[in-house]
Amino acid sequence: MIGHPSRARVGRVSEHALKEWAVTIAALAAGDQVLIVRKGGIGERRFELPHPRFYLFPTHAHQRPELVKPAERARFADPLAQREEPSRLPLAAYAELHGAHPIADPEALAAIDHLHILAPSYAEERLRWRRKHPLWAAVLRVWTVPAPPVLEVTPEHGGCVSWVELPASIGAPRDAVPALSDEAFARAAADVEAALTAVGVAG
Repeated sequence: MIGHPSRARVGRVSEHALKEWAVTIAALAAGDQVLIVRKGGIGERRFELPHPRFYLFPTHAHQRPELVKPAERARFADPLAQREEPSRLPLAAYAELHGAHPIADPEALAAIDHLHILAPSYAEERLRWRRKHPLWAAVLRVWTVPAPPVLEVTPEHGGCVSWVELPASIGAPRDAVPALSDEAFARAAADVEAALTAVGVAG
């Protein structure tokens, strides 16, 4: 873990954003989870994590309430309710990659089920899709951005891809606020490590 003062400028300038469901970003920003479970989009050969720090780009079109665990649907009703992609997108969450683990079998996926909001059936579906490629469990340290930069969304930001390049005018955030304290994040990250180590998955 790389520690940061609670209201410090976060990292170096970021030029990329990772697309993720808005409901998952809401859970990350609330400190409810530190884990995302991902494979690449249809427009990609495989999912990769080439950037150590990045904004989170909320998407809405494919998320649906039934793909989220029932207990979380009411808590995150607002991001789940939105289906249209906005033309101007505030980038209100920023992340640092803490670790990533390949998930290749249902046992490993079940071991982390309690650490994210996705419905088990959906997570299992993602594991089966493009079966020769692993599902990635990535641990993120997340900050919220009180005065987020606004991205003017253009067609080049669309499509089923994981990463988008941001304009040069959008740099690393200032005065970002951690979703979890250093101690709470360390505990949450350790929970992920312990769950996966118990079923033989190494980072």
